[in-house]
Amino acid sequence: MSNIHKEFVFSEEIKTSLNTCWQSPSNIALIKYWGKEKNQIPKNPSISFTLSKCLTTTSVQFEPRVDKSSTYSYAFYFENKETPSFLPKIEAFFERIVPYVPYLKTHHMVIHSENSFPHSSGIASSASAMSALALCLLEPEKENSDKGEDYFNQKASFLARLGSGSASRSVQGPAVVWGKSDFFRESTDLYGIKMPSLHPIFQNYCDSILIVDVGEKKVSSTTGHELMNNHPYANERFAQAVERMEKIKCILEKGEIADFISLVESEALTLHAMMMTANPYFILLKPNTLKIIEKIWEYRKETDSKVCFTLDAGANIHLLYPEKEKNSVKEFINTTLSSYCQEKKVIFDTVGNGAKKISL
Repeated sequence: MSNIHKEFVFSEEIKTSLNTCWQSPSNIALIKYWGKEKNQIPKNPSISFTLSKCLTTTSVQFEPRVDKSSTYSYAFYFENKETPSFLPKIEAFFERIVPYVPYLKTHHMVIHSENSFPHSSGIASSASAMSALALCLLEPEKENSDKGEDYFNQKASFLARLGSGSASRSVQGPAVVWGKSDFFRESTDLYGIKMPSLHPIFQNYCDSILIVDVGEKKVSSTTGHELMNNHPYANERFAQAVERMEKIKCILEKGEIADFISLVESEALTLHAMMMTANPYFILLKPNTLKIIEKIWEYRKETDSKVCFTLDAGANIHLLYPEKEKNSVKEFINTTLSSYCQEKKVIFDTVGNGAKKISL
């Protein structure tokens, strides 16, 4: 692998039996990352809210290997079933991170993973999955090193990024910046950093996820990122995202909800505009996605509510609103919006504080 980052290289030989489990959340981007360079480097900075209930729980059992083969030895189970379709992505992830966790080749690993939400339907399942796996794979080093918590958070985010860019934002919370930005002093393309100052109103913000479609996306996020390479509006979009980082920083620090609504909704629609103007173009929105957006706008005009929406790379709506509106928005969802959801499925979530280790 090129561009080895020496600060995260680990060279000590480890041969130990270990069983570890981590639970890592999904996140929802406010300023969207769309387009990347080699080695999962973003073409623009992004910032997200970490969620608390949309989780991936992953366990890894490490056993030292006698076999000196250079290949990896592992078994992977998703929701207690062998899932061959996931193996190429896991293998590619191992290849990217092995310079930093070389004991992957000296251990057999049994990996179990499960989600609390639908996989591959635009709720950033790769973010929670890859961050949970990265944290588990880092555990042998953590057990044999005296480096501090900050280092391991950075390295876990760094490793997670090599599996899925947005996974770099799922290690910590409640708001995480990923990508070099002049407006966030310690920001970097290599890993996510916790936003140092967040207004109290955003620290317990609500995110109700309206499941419009539980099916897998017809166009993967990986393909979508690749289509930005020759996109006619790519440079303008990247410049826009860079400028908006300054605006979102001010909004999140000062609690400016009206500006938050305007910027976050514009970012969501811009993301999907990039999809619809790519070559080849594609649409991930569904008719009910648009109907829900119209109902949100109507409700906000009629009630002066501070509710707003954002979208990930899928059809599902993330409904964002202050905690003090929880009861009224829940009623709005139940009486009006849930009828547009598949099987009336809604996930009521809130902003969270990041990944946590689970006792076995």
